[in-house]
Amino acid sequence: MEHASPRLDAPPGGLGAKLLAFGRMVRFSHTLFGLPFAMAAFVLALRFEASRGGTPFEALDLLWVVLAFTGARTAAMAFNRIVDRDIDAQNPRTASRELPAGVIGVRTAWALTLLALLVFVGAAAMLGDWPLRLSPLCIAVVLGYSYVKRFSWGAHLVLGVALALAPGGAWIAVTDSFEGWLQPLALMLAVATWVAGFDIIYSLQDEHFDRDAKLHSIPVRFGTRGALWLSAGLHLMTVGALVGLHLVAGLGWGHIVGVGLVGAILIYEHAIVRPDDLSRIDKAFFDLNGWISIAYLGFVLADPWLDAGLTRAFGAG
Repeated sequence: MEHASPRLDAPPGGLGAKLLAFGRMVRFSHTLFGLPFAMAAFVLALRFEASRGGTPFEALDLLWVVLAFTGARTAAMAFNRIVDRDIDAQNPRTASRELPAGVIGVRTAWALTLLALLVFVGAAAMLGDWPLRLSPLCIAVVLGYSYVKRFSWGAHLVLGVALALAPGGAWIAVTDSFEGWLQPLALMLAVATWVAGFDIIYSLQDEHFDRDAKLHSIPVRFGTRGALWLSAGLHLMTVGALVGLHLVAGLGWGHIVGVGLVGAILIYEHAIVRPDDLSRIDKAFFDLNGWISIAYLGFVLADPWLDAGLTRAFGAG
């Protein structure tokens, strides 16, 4: 299919309009999905350090973790838009995106990608030797994801791994080591399966286009019904991984209540997206998954107080 090449100039309008266009291009609001899990890992790592008399918390470290996550995610999204701009231009659902529509130029998108990578590497360097050493591997994963759907239906899983790097990175940033590795590993597994599961649901919108365009995805490979079953299986693993984290970390009743809430939201998500009714995919993707990450972080933060309160309420020793 022939289509016009996107313009190479900057988006029109003033600074505010340009910033809004950049934010839409990289879906900045979707930072809400992954960042709370990185913050949860940060809190759990502080708890682990305190239990072994480790280095006390420095407020500036939190800023570097947030900047590292935001930089990596922004670079990944901008790079994905650059790599996929020709595909997006042919897909009616994505043709209005900023690059195929010419709202943002390719050179500008490359500049944003490189700037975001510099922010990520700079923040990693400020967090210690291990975060800096591991930053090239992280970059390879988050950028490499953009090419996977061209040859494998496992792209959803790679995306899950890419976002799962965030809690692992936050843990290493605090501990500057791999000690206590079962805790971040369990949280990383939870994030990887959660993200892969909801990305499968989201990709159902493009099943027919992807098949015609010779792109690979789980819906293309297994069909709508099979994709939903696989998504549900991955989300069952998400809850299982969070229960595993609960046991390994010795967390309290407050945390397990949060895990139960995450499970309930996931059940509702699968209840509203059915093979014969995909009309509520956007609600499942945007609203419910945003609540999952925020709710989980809230219960991790509140766990010590909730645990004490619930223990008193039920008369446990």
